Amino acid sequence: MKAAPFDYVRPSSIAEAIDALESAEGDGKVIAGGQSLVPVMAMRLGRPSILVDINRVPGLHSIETLDENTVRVGALVRHVALTRQTQLPLLAEAAGWIGHSAIRTRGTTGGSIAHADPSAELPVVAVALGAVVHARGPVGPRTITAEDLFVGALETSLCDSEIVTAIDFPIPEVAGFAEFARRHGDFGLVTVAVAQVRGHIRIAIGGVGSIPVRPLEAEAILADSELTDTTLSRAARAASEAITTSSDIHASARYRIAMTEEYTYRALTRAIGTTVGAS
Repeated sequence: MKAAPFDYVRPSSIAEAIDALESAEGDGKVIAGGQSLVPVMAMRLGRPSILVDINRVPGLHSIETLDENTVRVGALVRHVALTRQTQLPLLAEAAGWIGHSAIRTRGTTGGSIAHADPSAELPVVAVALGAVVHARGPVGPRTITAEDLFVGALETSLCDSEIVTAIDFPIPEVAGFAEFARRHGDFGLVTVAVAQVRGHIRIAIGGVGSIPVRPLEAEAILADSELTDTTLSRAARAASEAITTSSDIHASARYRIAMTEEYTYRALTRAIGTTVGAS
């Protein structure tokens, strides 16, 4: 199939892009890499009246370390650039699991975050780290925590005329990542990111619900107990019990729950390691 007819504009500033989106009255879409949007349009699952191409907008392409605690990633930073940066290894590892080389070359950080696919890697990492998303709209700039941004599958709290401009990722003390997919490059059936941020271990799980899940009981087990292998196993089991998932053509709910426990344990051991003499 081919996409339904649409108008196309290439603004040279965020203000122009916002004006173009406002003119569409909720029927416009931002495009940068187009790795998620174009297939949706080709199948006519989405029919925006106008595409606003922000690739010419300056100031959105950089990765910068703001201080010893935070890395700011511009919305137009390609996935391949994330794999090559060294400021935040967790982000580099997760980005390496995104699709295939052609997708990573074109896909953007802001696009992945704004698309809010529940199986995508970057939203999971953003929630695990407690990232902050910067957006601009008709009323000016605002910041949104990753957990407040994702409200449903392919649904965010962004307004129709708001554009993601950057994401601030805290630099964790330790971190771990584990993903289960049928083939490398496929969407993850279960994706787990673990990060210790300001002394607190955070866990986020993707692919098991409409948004990345934070298993707070599992985090509490890690906070209240010595970090032995037994503790990590208990936390992984608690994480699997925290999700509510369903069966689909890719996996049964029971299988996803089992994989959640296994891959949470793997991510935890990669982040924290195990203690000799665990009881």
